[in-house]
Amino acid sequence: MIITAMKLRPLRHTASALILTSLVSVAFAQAYPTKPIRLIVPLAPGSTADIASRYTAQELSKALGQSVVVENKTGAGGTIAMAELARSAPDGYTIGFASQGTLVFNQGIYAKPGYDSTKDFAPVALLGGVSNVMIVHPGNKAAAPAEVIAVAKAKPGESTFSSGGAGTSHHLSGVLFARTTATELVHVPYKGAPQGVLAVMTGEVTMGFFNTPTVISQIKDGKVKALGVTSLTRSPLLPSVPTLDEQGVKGYEVNTWFGFVAPAGTPAEVVNRLNAELIKIFTSAETKEKLGPQGFDLSPPLTPAAFSKLIADDLTRWVPIVKASGAKAD
Repeated sequence: MIITAMKLRPLRHTASALILTSLVSVAFAQAYPTKPIRLIVPLAPGSTADIASRYTAQELSKALGQSVVVENKTGAGGTIAMAELARSAPDGYTIGFASQGTLVFNQGIYAKPGYDSTKDFAPVALLGGVSNVMIVHPGNKAAAPAEVIAVAKAKPGESTFSSGGAGTSHHLSGVLFARTTATELVHVPYKGAPQGVLAVMTGEVTMGFFNTPTVISQIKDGKVKALGVTSLTRSPLLPSVPTLDEQGVKGYEVNTWFGFVAPAGTPAEVVNRLNAELIKIFTSAETKEKLGPQGFDLSPPLTPAAFSKLIADDLTRWVPIVKASGAKAD
């Protein structure tokens, strides 16, 4: 009996420790937050994604009863902001607005981005995505992607596409289009999306693949012609424009997503609390009314684990494409 008691005592201590830890975690989660939360946004103020992050911060402040303060940190394709987030204390008081560009594309573009997307962050919640749209000069005779593809195959290397810079979703949309259609296209990078769109408008390049909200006015004004959207579902901004997948470019999809992440090691209870509050915001009628016109295709609710899998799957899919494109930022 003495031997049995000696064996059981450590087990009792272990069980007590586990129960105490659990109670502390629950108490922390219930009390959280007790002070303002810092939201790092790797985008310039006024951009479409920045508008979404600020709206979410405002709504999250109401839900949590604490201020969510937006801090824009631009530069180096978002690596400066994401590296700072990765180094921040994992206590739930610093979170970040991330994108497919910062967490996926940058891992193939930068030799040393300053963070590991699968190890340095705790995915919290996915907001949704923004599609690109394939545009050509209004004088282009093509009425569908198939006609552009036919010309590109007939004259390899003569069809061109513009972008707002190497490694952008505009660039990678063109790379994926060429790979998917087995065509040879020439990439012409510009200093920004406006210059890239202008190149299509003036006929300097054959085509472009730009964020739908960025070119919606040019499409409506007849300055460019839309041939297809890059998401698997039609854009609410261009409901009459079929997807590329619908038009025979099977499996083609570029829908740049945005979401919220925290530093790795942030307590699961806090991550789950933020996930629950953010999903309430994202699925509300008010959010649809606010962000729908901005071109956001809001995501169905995802758990942190499902968001983590999305990031891992995208890294597997996109990093080889990015590297094959030759896009480099350093």
